[in-house]
Amino acid sequence: MDWNVQKKLFMGFFRAGILGYGGGPASIPLVHKEIVEANNWISDEEFYDILAIGNTLPGPIMTKMAGYIGYRVGGTAGVFNAMLASVFPTVVLMILLIGFLMNFRSSPIIEGMTEAIAPVVGVMLLTLTYNTLKSTKTRSSWPFVLILTFISIVILEFLNIHPAFLIAVLLIVGFSLLKKPASS
Repeated sequence: MDWNVQKKLFMGFFRAGILGYGGGPASIPLVHKEIVEANNWISDEEFYDILAIGNTLPGPIMTKMAGYIGYRVGGTAGVFNAMLASVFPTVVLMILLIGFLMNFRSSPIIEGMTEAIAPVVGVMLLTLTYNTLKSTKTRSSWPFVLILTFISIVILEFLNIHPAFLIAVLLIVGFSLLKKPASS
């Protein structure tokens, strides 16, 4: 077991967990920064594949990504290490801060903090969306990507259909478009 890799893996997921205000989706760009950009453990394409597959499975995205990336980078110890690092900050912060925030939730300072951080989280999610689309473009044509994006927005925002239905339909579409290997 490479202790240096385990330490970097722990610190990467710990930083993403402690700084990811807003939960798993807000942490994803931070995980990307640590795993892809800072340590070059996986490629952009693989990261967005992990994100896409993780979003089709039930449960928090952060722990699913930590489990897979932890195993990919550090084996069995990496799974536990990355998952502990991603869950630990949330548990500690919930225990320490929830009582404080509940007592002062109507405070102008707390309301101001929440209002100030919301646009940052929104920008991080937009950046994640853009990077995901950019990564998808390398494997699909832009018109196809844009059409699916537009259809998804209409279905989710205007028709108010549950995301699980959209994910299931798009998985079926993806499987039907899968290229079969040529037989020898």
